[in-house]
Amino acid sequence: MRLNRKMHVMLAGTLALALPLAACTMAANAEPGISAQQIIAADGSNWLSYGRTYDEQRHSPLAQITPENVGQLGLAWSADMDTARGQEATPLVIDGKIYLTTAWSKAKAYDAVSGKLLWEFDPKVPGETAVKACCDVVNRGMAAWGDKLYFGTLDGRLIALDRNTGKQVWSTVTVDQSKPYTITGAPRAMNGLIVIGNGGAEMGVRGYVTAYDAQTGKQVWRFYTVPDMPGKNDEEYLKKAEATWKGEWWKLGGGGTVWDAMAYDPELDLLYIGVGNGSPWNQAYRSPGGGDNLYLSSIVAIKAKTGEYAWHFQQTPGETWDFTATQHIILADMEIAGKPRKVLMQAPKNGFFYVIDRTNGKFISGNAYAPVNWATGLDANGRPIENPEARYDLTGKPFIGMPGAAGAHSWHPMAYDPAQRLVYIPAQFAAYPYFPEKDWKPQAVGFNTGIDSAAGAMPAIKEARDGARAATTGAVVAWDPVAQKERWRIPFKGPWNGGMLATAGGLLFQGNATGSFAAYSSKDGKQLWSFPAQTGVVAAPITFKVGNDQYVAVLAGWGGVWPLATGILSDISGPTRNISRLLVFKLGGKAKLPDAPPFEERPLNPPALVGTPATIAQGANLYGKYCTVCHGDAAIGGLLPDLRHSAMNTDYTAWQTVVHDGALVDNGMIGWSKYMTKEQIESIRHYVIKRAHEDKALEDKALATR
Repeated sequence: MRLNRKMHVMLAGTLALALPLAACTMAANAEPGISAQQIIAADGSNWLSYGRTYDEQRHSPLAQITPENVGQLGLAWSADMDTARGQEATPLVIDGKIYLTTAWSKAKAYDAVSGKLLWEFDPKVPGETAVKACCDVVNRGMAAWGDKLYFGTLDGRLIALDRNTGKQVWSTVTVDQSKPYTITGAPRAMNGLIVIGNGGAEMGVRGYVTAYDAQTGKQVWRFYTVPDMPGKNDEEYLKKAEATWKGEWWKLGGGGTVWDAMAYDPELDLLYIGVGNGSPWNQAYRSPGGGDNLYLSSIVAIKAKTGEYAWHFQQTPGETWDFTATQHIILADMEIAGKPRKVLMQAPKNGFFYVIDRTNGKFISGNAYAPVNWATGLDANGRPIENPEARYDLTGKPFIGMPGAAGAHSWHPMAYDPAQRLVYIPAQFAAYPYFPEKDWKPQAVGFNTGIDSAAGAMPAIKEARDGARAATTGAVVAWDPVAQKERWRIPFKGPWNGGMLATAGGLLFQGNATGSFAAYSSKDGKQLWSFPAQTGVVAAPITFKVGNDQYVAVLAGWGGVWPLATGILSDISGPTRNISRLLVFKLGGKAKLPDAPPFEERPLNPPALVGTPATIAQGANLYGKYCTVCHGDAAIGGLLPDLRHSAMNTDYTAWQTVVHDGALVDNGMIGWSKYMTKEQIESIRHYVIKRAHEDKALEDKALATR
């Protein structure tokens, strides 16, 4: 083919334009694999980030599975996990492969269609790290960037893996491992950076987030959420915060850990972080004299490239109830009062739903989405109007708070459906007794809250327990963020409903503690399908597409703070067993789970009660300080061994071998010889025996009246 002069000129001009465009494209995508543009423009086939996309809406455009055909949804395959602890991770899906983290910070990869295990990685977290974790040895997931995967470990490392092989590329320690820091949340990836927070505010640490170079693991910036001691705060935002604190908070850590929620706006290049509770909870000890205590219980916007402060909005000034703002953050563009607004939405622990302008942090609206008694509402600026009686840290009197320390909404992800214009909140309604601890002093391990856990323990009174069970409920609340009101709800017996997924097919997917994984209409909440998972499901589901098939996947495995610390309430919703599995569904799936093991009803049979009242009282106090968080309120176990049934109760030597010497340290049970004498440890045994006798009396009375 011959070209005339005009065509030559046109072709030369086209090439001249194309070459620089190609060069720019190559430069922008110099690193192969996952990029920001892919995360922003994800079509639903993959699930590339914790909330699917940067806005964290957890809404998928996939619509093959609908209300009309969801009844045909069946199990495609399942994979057993090797950790019988809580499973909270959101898997990633990239090009037909599923990547996930499990309890104890392990990582695995599967073929998304066949379920074949492709690789697994164990960072070998030391068992003794478990004592630093407030709420189980869980992990919530990964980030993907380039050809690598990134996740945090319970003992404070950030690890990069080669996505194809599962081999470690680099690892960096991102916390002071001599302090009670942990990592359970998923990192986020943006601008070639991996951002990770940490936990530990119950124990006594200072919170921050850190950004690392995705290729090398080198620290790029770090952003602290509470100020250091006066004179050591160079950044202006920390100097501003310093004036809102009293006393010597820095000696206690201060808290403010960023242990879960983050969202990112690539247009504004703002990273939004949710900041946690104070350390200790009780402000009378943390900041005697009060103050707002910035930036506790706040959403803070950070310039993602540089780590510079942009703005903040504090939801609970002077936090003293464990009201974190670390709950799921959702970004959306919507019309409010006739104007388009770029908003940030959150339903934090304190019971109020917030809509905030994400460009500047200005309060737009807020309303209670759950029963609230610590405040009567929000003022025009979004500041809570406190109930004076709620300030137990000032009055010194106990306060039964609603919501309680577990919050009206915890880490379980919400979902937003832009078609329905609704946010779906996995809400929980439970009170908590805040008993201020007299003469509290920080301790080396365990909870450092300034709250007397022993005083607030559930009594061995049937009427009290029945009342607690009846008053502890939950629901999926379909919330209209513009009108700031509930549209409808799906009620649950018990508070434990898991994370949410919304789809363009008009469906909501969610699991719960009863062992049911279900699909609901996103229009009205009507249940359309369910699957017996044989274990509680608290993690959020995902959906993806391979070939012509849409799949739904969820990581099942009962765990977390509820079954660990509130065993008395676990029987509300049914199974307390843990059977950790990845469950993957598709239309027409025919796979079956093995039969579930039967429950074993074990009557209490404690040894003779020989401890003196003084010994038992000492044991109750020590149990509340050190043991409740794992072995349950009032020694009523949930996920971990129920000590009332333990054979070690009959044997002083066996009890000391485990509790004093640490014979089960690899399982997460440390030896307590550094912190308690043998006599103190023995007093805990006598307390557990007394509790077993009290509950046996309740059992015998119930049998006699049948």
